[in-house]
Amino acid sequence: MNLYGDTRSGNCYKIKLLASLLDIRMVWIGIDILAGDTREEDFLGRNPNGKIPLLELDDGRFLAESNAILHYLASGSEWLPEDRYRHAKVLQWQYFEQYSHEPYIAVARFISLYLGLPEDRRAEFDAKQQGGYKALGVMERQLEATPFLVGEHPTIADISLYAYTHVAHEGGFDLGAFPGIRAWIQRIQALPGYVALGEDSLSSE
Repeated sequence: MNLYGDTRSGNCYKIKLLASLLDIRMVWIGIDILAGDTREEDFLGRNPNGKIPLLELDDGRFLAESNAILHYLASGSEWLPEDRYRHAKVLQWQYFEQYSHEPYIAVARFISLYLGLPEDRRAEFDAKQQGGYKALGVMERQLEATPFLVGEHPTIADISLYAYTHVAHEGGFDLGAFPGIRAWIQRIQALPGYVALGEDSLSSE
């Protein structure tokens, strides 16, 4: 399989991390979003939405959206519970990530890390802080009660939220007041097969 992505992207990192944890072989194809790679006709022919990550399956089909890719790769493994309720809880956290977490924490990080926090985006950056801290508070309450988001064992819900949470400081967020989250980050990083953001874990083309 081929994975089209950007090495700094948390959404792309989700896929690299799960692939490493499950020992799934992939070829990494670098995409530069700031250079407009995702707007090229060749890329749009693969994903009309013009976004990464994008997974190309062995049979030539394509799959977009990071959480959908996680579900595809985790199917049949311990990372995606078969129990209906726990499966639904995984989805609950992934929807939370997309609607209540990523729009604040990931966007603030993008403005700071990718764009260099330009003055004309400062107000937008500052406006993201309240929503981001609210999302962190929701996670903290859960992680004070259970070691992982859906109970005693890690699932792709943890992968989805870990990607941008562990680098939240790059978007201006201080995790000092969230001991549950900090302990959870350490548990994720201690998993066999863990690979860090930006670390080469896939073969490159």
